[in-house]
Amino acid sequence: MAAYAALVSLTHIIDNLQLHPHPPISLSKTQLHLLTPKLTFLLEFLECYNPLLPYATEADPFERRIADAAHTAEDVIESHIVDRITNDDNFSSDVFDRALEKAIEEMALIEKEAVEIGVRNQLNKVSTPSNSLSPSSIAQKISMVGADDVKLQLMDKLTADCRDLQIIPVVGMAGTGKTTLCRNIYGERFIKEHFYIRAWATISQEYSILEIFIAVLRQLKREFHGSLSEDKLGEMVYQYLFGRKYLIIMDDMWSTEAWDRVRRYFPDNKNGSRIVVTTRLSNLAIELAGSNSVEMRLLDEANSWDLLSKTVFGAESCPLELEEIGKRIGKGCKGLPLSIVVTGGCLAKSKHTREFWDYVAENLNAVVNLEDNEHCLKILHMSYKQLPVYLKPCFLYMGVFPEDKAIHISKLVKLWVAEGFLKPVAGESLEGIAKEYLNDLISRNLILIHELGSTGNIKYCKVHDLSRDFCLREAQKERFYSVVRQHTPQETMNAQHRLVISNSTAQEKVSDALQSMSLARSLLWDFKEAPQSLNFRLLRILVARGFLSTKAYRLEEYMLQLVNSRYLDIRAQRERAQKFPSSITLLWNLQTLIVDTLQGLTAPTEIWHMPQIRHIHLRGLRLPDPPSGQGDIILGNLQTLVTIKDFKCSEEVVKRIPNIKKLRVSYDRSRSSYLSNLVCLHKLESFGCFSFPKSRADYMEILHFPNSLKKLSLQLGFREFWEDILERIGTLPLLEKLKLYYGNFGNSSWETSEGHFRSLKFLELHRCDELEFWTVESSHFPCLEHLVLHGLSLLEEIPLDFAEVVTLGFIDLKFCSDSSVISAKRILEEQEDLQGEVSLQVRVMLSRKNEELESLASPSFIVLNAGSN
Repeated sequence: MAAYAALVSLTHIIDNLQLHPHPPISLSKTQLHLLTPKLTFLLEFLECYNPLLPYATEADPFERRIADAAHTAEDVIESHIVDRITNDDNFSSDVFDRALEKAIEEMALIEKEAVEIGVRNQLNKVSTPSNSLSPSSIAQKISMVGADDVKLQLMDKLTADCRDLQIIPVVGMAGTGKTTLCRNIYGERFIKEHFYIRAWATISQEYSILEIFIAVLRQLKREFHGSLSEDKLGEMVYQYLFGRKYLIIMDDMWSTEAWDRVRRYFPDNKNGSRIVVTTRLSNLAIELAGSNSVEMRLLDEANSWDLLSKTVFGAESCPLELEEIGKRIGKGCKGLPLSIVVTGGCLAKSKHTREFWDYVAENLNAVVNLEDNEHCLKILHMSYKQLPVYLKPCFLYMGVFPEDKAIHISKLVKLWVAEGFLKPVAGESLEGIAKEYLNDLISRNLILIHELGSTGNIKYCKVHDLSRDFCLREAQKERFYSVVRQHTPQETMNAQHRLVISNSTAQEKVSDALQSMSLARSLLWDFKEAPQSLNFRLLRILVARGFLSTKAYRLEEYMLQLVNSRYLDIRAQRERAQKFPSSITLLWNLQTLIVDTLQGLTAPTEIWHMPQIRHIHLRGLRLPDPPSGQGDIILGNLQTLVTIKDFKCSEEVVKRIPNIKKLRVSYDRSRSSYLSNLVCLHKLESFGCFSFPKSRADYMEILHFPNSLKKLSLQLGFREFWEDILERIGTLPLLEKLKLYYGNFGNSSWETSEGHFRSLKFLELHRCDELEFWTVESSHFPCLEHLVLHGLSLLEEIPLDFAEVVTLGFIDLKFCSDSSVISAKRILEEQEDLQGEVSLQVRVMLSRKNEELESLASPSFIVLNAGSN
C-alpha cells in the first residue's frame, strides 16, 4: 500500500513539473524516458500484486523496497526544487543528476525482479468498485439484527415510571453495536415524544469536558461565547436542563473521572430524565449504576448469518450454492456485529464465487480462537487485503484523525488530494475521485456516515475505534505515517514522511520528534500554539490550528519555510495579518490555502500566477485584478474562493477561473456592479453574497445566476427588495438550498409561481422585514424538506399548503410572530390528518415567555424560550 501511494505521489510530482508554466526545475528528456515507464509498470504491477501474507508485524519486504525507492526519488527531486527556489547552492545540478540516476537504477532492478515474479499472469486483479450499492444503502437497510430484546430492555428502562434521574450504562466489548443501538433508539419517534430534550456527546479516552459541553449546547441550539470557561458552559447546560425532561447519550466513556467532572451539571428534575452511558468497561458500568445496565451480547449463529446475508445481498436472497459457506463465514465472525458487517462489506464488493468465499471462510477459521479485539483486527486485516490497492491509502489515512472525531468530508477530500496518493483518471477531478473512493469505503462499512447535510449529502464521517486501531497499526507497519505519543520510540519516527502530533503529547517529546523529521512531508499538529520553527524543508502539508505567534515570526517569514507545500492550514494573529505576503508565489505547488485571521488580508497580484491552486479559504481576502501583458495563466484547478472582499467578476476574471464551484463574496455599498458576469461562471454550484448595494436598480439589473447553482445564500440591505430577484432564483433548475438574509418584500407579500423552486430542499428566510403575506401552493415546493424562518415578526401565517408537501420533515421558527407559530401547529395537525401519521418536526424559539404558545408544545412541536433558564 505505501509503495503504491509513494509511486502515485512521485508520478504527480513529475506531471506537475511538466505541466507547470514556470516550473522551478526541469527534468531532462533522458531522465523522463528512463523514469516514467518504470513508474507506469510498477503501478500496474502493484494493482494486481497480492502476496496474501498472514497478519504480521512487518510489511511485505518487496513492497517496502518499492516504497523506499520511490521515496528516494521524491527526496532527490523535491530537494533540488527547494534548493532552486531558496537559492541554496548545496545541491548542484551535477549532484542532482547523479542522485536521480542512482534512484532510477534501483527502480530498474526492482522492475526486473517484478517481471521475474510474473504476477500479472498468476493473480487476478481485485474487482473494481461496484455502483450497485449506494454509500449508505447497507447501513440504512440493516436493522438491529439479533438485538431486539436488548433494544426493548433499554426502551423499558428509558420510559419506566421511576421519576428519579437514572444512569443507564450500555456495556459490551468493542464492535458489539453499543453506539448503533443507542443511535437507533435515539431516533425512535416514541423516544422523541417521550423526552422534551435530547442530546448526544462523545467522550472517548482523550476527552475534553469543554468539548462535551459545547456539543450538548449546540444540539440544544443555545448561543454561547467561544471563550467561556468549562464551569460557565456547564452552568449553561444545567440552567437549560433544569425543570425539563431530558435524555443525554454519553457515548464511549472510559473512566469515572470524566463522569465525576460532568455529573453535577445534569440536574435531577424528578421527572423521568435519563442519561445513557456506553462503555466497554464492566467495572465502570457497575460504578455508575450498579446492576441497572444493559449488556450487549454476541449474536448466535442464526442471527450472524441473517446479518451477514443482509449486509451482502440487501433485500435479495443469497444464492443456494453460497449459503452453506456463508453460514460458516458468519460463524467465523464469532457473533461480533462489527466483524460481520466488515466481512460482509468485503464480500459485497467482490465476485460472488465459491472459490473466493471459501478463501474468506478459511481465513476466518484461522483466527477463530484469538482474543476478541485481536480477532476483530484480523478480520479487518482480511477485508483490508481484499481492497483495491487505490483504496488502501485512503482507508489507512483515517487513523490520523483523533479517536471518535467527526471528520468533515470537505477537509478529508482536500487532504487526500494534497497527499498525492490519488491516481488521476481521465475526465475526472481529483476531488471527484476522492468522493468516489470515500463512497466505496462507506459501502464496505469501513467508514461510517456520521452526519448528513441539509440537502442529504454526507457532511461528516467517522471510523469505528477498532477500525482506527487497525489503521494505526498497519500504517506504522508500512511506515505510512507515525503518531507521536509520549512513549513512541524515536527510531520509529526518523524515516517517516507523515507525522501526527496530538495535544496530549508532552512538549519535550514533540521537540525531539520535530528534530528527527527532516524528510517529513506532512505535519498534522493539534497544539494551541503552532510550531514556530519549521526545519521540514520538504513539507507539503501543514495543519496547525493553534495560533501562529507572530511575535517570533511574521507570516511572510513563515511561508518562506514552506516552498514545497501543497496544503497549508494555519491561524495568524491580528496584528500581523493585514498584508498577504508576496512570497506566496514561491509555493509553486500550493493547492489548498486556509488562513484563519481576525481581519482581512490583501493578496498580491502574483497570486494569479499560481496554476496549482485549488481552494482558498480566507476571511475578507482582497483579490487584485489579474495582471495584463504577462501571459494569461488560467487557474483551471481553482474550485473554491471563500470569502473574497469586493470581488470583481470581470470578463478577465471569469476567463481565469473557468472551473470555480464554490464562491463567497462580500461588498460595500459601492461595489455591487462587480457581479455583472457572475452568470458566466458555468460550473458554479455554491454562491454566497453578503452586500449592501447602492441602489435597487443597480443591483437587480446586474445579479443573474448560472443554471449550475445548487446552493445560494444572499444578504441584502434593509432597504432593498426581494421580489424581482426571487423570480430569477425560482427558475434555477438545480437549486437545492436557499438562504435569504435581511432585505424587504416591497408590497409585504410573496407569492410563488408554478414550476419555481422545483428542486429546493432547504429554505431559510432570516430577518426579511415587512413580509406579512405568503402565498404558496403545495406544488410550488415539491421537494422541500426543511423550512427555517428567523425574525419574521410581521408574518401572518405559514401557508397551510405546506402540510401537503410530503417531503417536508422540519420547520424551525425563531423569534417569529405568534400567528406564524400557531399556523405551524395547524400544518402539523393537517399533515397528521392527511397522512395518518406525523413525520414533521417543528421547533419554536420564543424571544420571551408566552404561556399560550408554550401550551401548544408536544413531542413533535417543541417550544423553547430564549429568555428562560
